[in-house]
Amino acid sequence: MMYLIVSDVHANLEALDAVLAAAGHFDHALVLGDLVGYGANPNEVINRLQSLSPVTFIRGNHDKAATRLASVEHFNHLARFAVQWTTDRLTPENFEWLAALPTGPVAIDQLIEICHGAPFDEDAYIFDELDVRRAMAAASRPLCLFGHTHVPAAFKLAETLLPVGPLRGDRFRLSIEPTARYLVNCGAVGQPRDGDPRAAFALLDTTERTLTIVRVPYDVIGAQTKIIEAGLPEVLAHRLAIGR
Repeated sequence: MMYLIVSDVHANLEALDAVLAAAGHFDHALVLGDLVGYGANPNEVINRLQSLSPVTFIRGNHDKAATRLASVEHFNHLARFAVQWTTDRLTPENFEWLAALPTGPVAIDQLIEICHGAPFDEDAYIFDELDVRRAMAAASRPLCLFGHTHVPAAFKLAETLLPVGPLRGDRFRLSIEPTARYLVNCGAVGQPRDGDPRAAFALLDTTERTLTIVRVPYDVIGAQTKIIEAGLPEVLAHRLAIGR
């Protein structure tokens, strides 16, 4: 089985299209939340992802906020503006569909579990060793895939807990050992925050037991132009060029 893993598309259609073009053949897509927010094409991104088959979705915090299932009080002013802009522009059909997305974590098979933030809390950020250990303890599968931070990261638990990487370059290949457990963030499609502006996604080959994180360039200028022309804050456009 070949899985395509995407997370944090954030309404960036140019980045998503580049990812889908670069991915090649896959058997099943896994979408780890935050389809919308920040970018200028929420409806188009939703429609494009819905066209993938088969595909498993979970919701992200921006998906919840855009459909009024969660408060935006803890969002910064840029995120709040973008969420309200998104809410006002979602079609009724897409609003209803987005609001019905399931909460993570979701077990995909005997190997894989997906969540947006963490397996113990869909909105939690995994940043430090304590977060990682708590997530490892809560995970129900040997490989837990998460998003939310927009930064690629991988951790392996065998006899000890070790970070894997650094996850740099065009492709980073991780072998999934049968006796180890893993916690992996494959990065953000639509708004990377690791200093690399290229869209990030992953391909998981369960036969070869390899996870490959891929970076692909996309039409950043096109995405920036749409954001500015839509009346969204210009800083949301500028950050795309620097991966922040």
